[in-house]
Amino acid sequence: MFQKTTLILLLLAIVSCKNTEANEKDQIKKANWLLGKWETKTADGNLSESWKQVNDSTFQGESFFIKGKDTLHFETITLQQKGEDLFYNTTVKGQNENKAVAFKMTIGTEKQLIFENPKHDYPQKITYTLITKDSLVAAISGVQLGKPSSEKFGMKKDSITK
Repeated sequence: MFQKTTLILLLLAIVSCKNTEANEKDQIKKANWLLGKWETKTADGNLSESWKQVNDSTFQGESFFIKGKDTLHFETITLQQKGEDLFYNTTVKGQNENKAVAFKMTIGTEKQLIFENPKHDYPQKITYTLITKDSLVAAISGVQLGKPSSEKFGMKKDSITK
């Protein structure tokens, strides 16, 4: 009886480890809800962010902030699984010599993604929180010019991409 119990416990431990391994290798799946086009319109302008899946380990995104006919902010984003880690790599036109800045996912759940890079000037943290299937809040935060700073952007999913 003892041998059977030990064998069962050993098998359960192996299966549990394999499931954990598979989950760690599929971190990007936690971001599936991000896919599609998200928008918000404010008095200051229109923010739009679009995400598409490139392959099993990479999502590609673009973010625009437009006021009237002027694009005030444009960035390209790559969400990429590397081993067990998920990285948010952002390239902002006209910043950082147009080179990508990497933020590592520190929290990834079915409703929230948090990416951090404590060495970046600003922001040091990027957060996406799913409110409903067609609404989310994107936030950037950190220390800017020696003071804590944060910005939040509520966005709705474009009805065409729902």
